[in-house]
Order: sequence, then structure tokens, then C-alpha cells
Amino acid sequence: MTSADILAPRLPSPLQEVADDRFARRGLRLLLKRDDLIHPELIGNKWRKLAPNIEAAAGRPVLTFGGAYSNHLRATAAAGRLLGFPAVGVVRGEELAGRPLNPSLARCAADGMRLHFVDRSTYRRKSEPEVLAALARAAGAADAYVVPEGGSNAAAVRGCRALGEELRGRADVVAVACGTGGTLAGLAAGLDAGQRALGVPVLRGGFLAAETERLQRDAFGSRRGHWSLDERFHFGGYARTTPELDRFARDFEDRHGLAVERLYVAKLLYGLVELAAADRWPRGTRLAAVITA
Repeated sequence: MTSADILAPRLPSPLQEVADDRFARRGLRLLLKRDDLIHPELIGNKWRKLAPNIEAAAGRPVLTFGGAYSNHLRATAAAGRLLGFPAVGVVRGEELAGRPLNPSLARCAADGMRLHFVDRSTYRRKSEPEVLAALARAAGAADAYVVPEGGSNAAAVRGCRALGEELRGRADVVAVACGTGGTLAGLAAGLDAGQRALGVPVLRGGFLAAETERLQRDAFGSRRGHWSLDERFHFGGYARTTPELDRFARDFEDRHGLAVERLYVAKLLYGLVELAAADRWPRGTRLAAVITA
């Protein structure tokens, strides 16, 4: 039994079909892959990406990165509290230091995470070896195991491969919202040859295809599976929402009794509804949406 297994994750996560006329009238079936039910504090792709990294850290402090509202920082802090390892979060935005913590960062601090704020210029260079070493020293974690922003590295991608394996034979297209590309990279590698993975980026920039390929090369040595991206549904970029997106999410909640997280899941579901309306898939297609938060 690994240290992560002690927390009794609900795996495989449930797959639930929902009746939605926006899909049914086009002959499509909508299924929800409920990764949000894996664990009450380490939900969705955060569990799948963190668990292998926690094992690799082998009890050392874990140092990782994120913005002021990072779900990844919160999950890492919760894991540190639950499993007893020191967690250090390098937070983008030096101007945040000394201000009252927002609810997300306050939760990290309450879980015992040590927060270290850095200016945005330095943060952009965090992957450079000398900058990373200096950040770790400044944060008092020179011996820490480093997990990149969003938790996406080769170990995390291999951890997310199980998501695809759980869906083999159960869907034709599997869609997931994307931040750093790690979940999509692993998901696509785990699916059968006849299945397709669709990533819906929540950030602007057009960088995610190259990053997803890089992550697959790091994890498996080459590109794996059949996957693509649709970059039209970011609603302005990370942590951006609009009244239209909020109305859509409330309507989906009313239809299906599912709380819809706005920064990732709402954008994914909105994109699927739009693509269904545009006849993106042939009748009979089984669509699985990964609910990551």
C-alpha cells in the first residue's frame, strides 16, 4: 500500500450517463466521468497527478508553484496535511505579500503550506535551473522535491494514464478541460486505439499542443493516442468567466443537479454543447466529459 492509498481514493471514479436533450436530439449520449468524487479534498486530476509525485518525494518537502487562486496549490497543501509532509507554495505576484490572504491561499496556509511570494518576472523564469535553485533556497526548501505548476510532469502524466484506461470501451470521445496539458497527455495515452481525446484549454495562447506533446515525450518517449484541442472556449483566459458562462453553468446545474465549477468544468461543458449543436460528431457517438473539480 502506498501513502496515497491510505486516503482511500474512490477509484475507478464513477461514470454517469445524463439525459440532456441538446445531445439526445442529435443522437449523442453524454456521460460524466466523475473524477470530482475521487476524494473530498484531493479531487479529480489533482489526485491523479499528485499521487505519483508524493510517492516520488518519499517524505521530503514538496515545493510547487501557482497563482493566487491555484487549485493545485490547495490540493498540494491538503495532501501535505493529510499525509504529513511539508509543503511549500511559490506564489506568483510579489504584490500579494503582506496583504490579507484570499480564501484560496488562506486555506493553503491553514493546511500548513508555507507560502513564498515572488515577482512575476522571476516566476516566469522558474524552470531555469539557477532560478529554481535560488527560489528553493529562499523558500527554505533547498532539499525539496519540486512539482511544476499545475502538477504536470512525466510522473503526473503516467498517473493520468489510468483515467484513459478506466474509460476503455465506454466512450468514443473523451473530453477534458486543460490548464497545463498533463491530464490530456495521460488520458490520451490510456485510451484504446479507436477512441479520441479532446482537450478544451481554459487559457489563451495556443501553446498547449506543443506542451502536451512534450509531456507525452517525457513520460512515454513519443506522442501517444489520438487527441486534439479546441481553443475557442476559454472565455478570455484563465480565471476569466462571463455572465453567459455563468448562466450556462446555472442552467446545467438545474438540469442535472451537478455543481459546475466555473473555471474549468463550465468551459468544457459549454464547449461540448456548442460542438454538438454544430454536428461535430456523428449520431451514435458516446461523449464522456471528465469532471475534474
